[in-house]
Amino acid sequence: MVKSTPQNPNSLHPPATASGPPLPSQGGGFLRLPWRPRIRVTSEFNSVSSIFLHKMSCKLFEDFAKLKLCFQNNIKGEIFQPQVALTSNRLSLRYGLEDKNAFVKGCLDVGRRLQIRAAHDVIAQQLELSVGADIAGPAYKIGLPSASLPRANFKFPLGEVTLAEKEEEYEEAERMLSINGVLKGHIPNGVCTAQYANQNLKLRYCYKDEQMAIIPSISLRPNGLFFAFKVQFGPYDNLSYWYNFDSNYWSTVYKHTVGKDFKFKASYNSEVRRGWASLCVGDEGGSTKTAPLKMKARFMLQVPQDDIRSSALMFRVKKRWDI
Repeated sequence: MVKSTPQNPNSLHPPATASGPPLPSQGGGFLRLPWRPRIRVTSEFNSVSSIFLHKMSCKLFEDFAKLKLCFQNNIKGEIFQPQVALTSNRLSLRYGLEDKNAFVKGCLDVGRRLQIRAAHDVIAQQLELSVGADIAGPAYKIGLPSASLPRANFKFPLGEVTLAEKEEEYEEAERMLSINGVLKGHIPNGVCTAQYANQNLKLRYCYKDEQMAIIPSISLRPNGLFFAFKVQFGPYDNLSYWYNFDSNYWSTVYKHTVGKDFKFKASYNSEVRRGWASLCVGDEGGSTKTAPLKMKARFMLQVPQDDIRSSALMFRVKKRWDI
């Protein structure tokens, strides 16, 4: 014989039944969200322009999309160029609050080797379509964007070739076909690269071993012949030199790195007769997430050769907070 426990009639929780545990309370407590998105805030200040740049973003729907807000403000607190963006793997929407213009981009896979991309500017009423395809695997690709001027792009293992029609501004507008391309080939102990773009031809050779890297290059442009030479001594020091044969102007840059987070740079340009020395904290090309204290900073001293007293100290600081 089992003795039952009497129930309090004033109790807020119903008794447990044989069908399962008691239901959760619907009142008398705080509402808990099933998920709380992490917010990333990044602020950057440039002493040259005295402008702050702020970015706030968070991921939504289990990283399916990202919501981003960015704006700028000056030292007076005036806010300008605010933008809101919503991006995902297939669709992105960017809206400017000042000009009230929206820019939409999207892509669609048709089969395994064909992709259609589209971009639309609402105010300009411009729609751009492009088609990309893998011809015989990922190493071979062809792109046919449809814009105001025809263009075609072809990629292959040894390089890339782009055909585009452009307008030349003469007395009467003329359309001309331009060819840009890059070719790469392995030469014993090095790689040779030939790049042609905008009537400029650049020949570059790169030799690397465990001790140093030597990279000479020659650029043939409509305004003259340029020579560049770069030497890297181990993983921490490298020296670059640039010379213009027509004007006799030259410049040089020396870099010394300490790990990934600290870099010292010194340079001089004979054309502007000015030298620079800078110290960078954090990887210049990386993100603030991997930088110490999630902060990147750059301090630069600019010294004119003709007037040393007018030297100037400039800096740029970028900080990230994860909330």
